Amino acid sequence: MASIFSKIINGDIPSYKVAESENFYAFLDIFPLKRGHTLVVPKKEIDYFFDIDDELVKEYILFAKKLSVAIRNTIPCVKVGMAVIGLEVPHAHIHLVPLHEVHDLNFANPKLNFTEKEFEETAAKIGKEFKRL
Repeated sequence: MASIFSKIINGDIPSYKVAESENFYAFLDIFPLKRGHTLVVPKKEIDYFFDIDDELVKEYILFAKKLSVAIRNTIPCVKVGMAVIGLEVPHAHIHLVPLHEVHDLNFANPKLNFTEKEFEETAAKIGKEFKRL
């Protein structure tokens, strides 16, 4: 059965898409730790990040790196943190989270709420910057 992320990639479930390439899809987390919290997933459904073949993982990290620059250029933050956890959805994914302090990347923190308009505006800003890079 397809993961929720595969359903998002296929358009079966709506998302706030930020960027896309041949092999990867990036979208805003709907339960964000910070404004601009973005999930980056491979289009190929692979459960465990370290099971991704070497060439694809290189491309994955470079895609996430470019996206982190776009996030940092559009969302006020000190740095963009990266977390690979993968327990909640059986589809490898990277969390990119704008950071002001180290505890901003604590997944036990309360999740933020944004309106649909705020999500759309944030996704559009980051996506526009990603394309510019």
